[in-house]
Amino acid sequence: MIYVLMGTMIFLLLLGFPMFVPLAVGAFATVMIYFPFVDPSMLVQQIIGGVQPVSLIAVPMFIFAADIMTSGQVATRLLDFVLKFVGHKRGGLPIATTTACTLFGAVSGSTQATVVAVGGPLRPLLLKAGYSSSYSTALIINAAVIALLIPPSVYMIVYGVVAGASVGELFVAGVGPGLLIWLLFCIYSWLVSKESLQAEPAPWKERMKALKKALMSFTFPVIIFGGIYSGIFSPTEAAAVSVLYAFILEFFIYKSLLLKDIPKIALRTGMITAIVFILIAMGQVFSWTVSFARIPNMILPPLLGEGPTEFRILMVLSLAYFLGCMFVDPIVVIMILTPIFKPAITASGLDTVLIGTIVTLQAAIGSTTPPFGCNIFTAIAIFKQDYWDAVRGVFPFIAIMMLVSLLLILYPPLALFLRDMMIQ
Repeated sequence: MIYVLMGTMIFLLLLGFPMFVPLAVGAFATVMIYFPFVDPSMLVQQIIGGVQPVSLIAVPMFIFAADIMTSGQVATRLLDFVLKFVGHKRGGLPIATTTACTLFGAVSGSTQATVVAVGGPLRPLLLKAGYSSSYSTALIINAAVIALLIPPSVYMIVYGVVAGASVGELFVAGVGPGLLIWLLFCIYSWLVSKESLQAEPAPWKERMKALKKALMSFTFPVIIFGGIYSGIFSPTEAAAVSVLYAFILEFFIYKSLLLKDIPKIALRTGMITAIVFILIAMGQVFSWTVSFARIPNMILPPLLGEGPTEFRILMVLSLAYFLGCMFVDPIVVIMILTPIFKPAITASGLDTVLIGTIVTLQAAIGSTTPPFGCNIFTAIAIFKQDYWDAVRGVFPFIAIMMLVSLLLILYPPLALFLRDMMIQ
């Protein structure tokens, strides 16, 4: 059964079909061959049901808000603010790059948008300052994935829907690991930089001016985060608020966009949303097939052994998601692996929010890991860079994120302390 399911998927992928086709065909083929008594309409119902959860409304909203801000001035103002404050210090430029990626990621929730909006203007500055092409690209694409951990995060929303975990709690749990990765990236950038790269510090008058310009951008995560945990609105409603705030900010306060720009931005959002929702829908029918066929009972015992410890479950889970995200879109990996590991997670009593944070971190690592990390190809397209030059410098950053992943497994409060504090 497993051979039919996976063999069909691999065969169709090798033929060049987009990922949603192998997911659907693999599921249908398995059910038709091994469970002929199942009405095919049940599979169609699963496809429809996959995109019915109310929480998924947040996905196009956050994408739309990110597209508005990417088209406007938010990234530029954040860049100017960060450079004015730390650009003159040792390692200031790469530290500024890491910080700008983190800040913009917290606003947009999109790694690709962060690579484009922050990496576009900063990579030439890094090259001019003497940093290698491979290091500059690696820094940008790895700092951009911090956006997956600091809310809003589309991957956390998808995981929350599939696993039945609280999206709001997932948002909070990602903040600690995200900030730790930011800090470790900054320390690494300081260590590999030289004193000769320092510049004159900006006058405090210019710093305050840059702060004033960026202040409204900082308000975005505060509104989203504070609104959810003060009970003013739910995570889904927060997504709608994010669109409204982005619209007001760019169209009326910054005046960087015109009303005629909305159709173009909305079309881009619609295309990305369609891809995401098709993957979720087909992932749902695949997940249902995996559960119905009791495939977890066939796969997990050899992997976990008899009476597995929480540590072993988390290590095997992390490795599985990491390897999957190296080759396939993380949304697909979440849809496929989550129902497989769910029985073991439930039986062990592990916190689904902790699991969601670890899964999202593996998605972040996989997004920058060769051979097929999606951020690598985004950078190649944007920076017109050779593949091997782009991936040469990623491994120290991947090692840092793997270290944080191990720390999460060994010390769960790293992710859960903020969540527990807010619940209390």
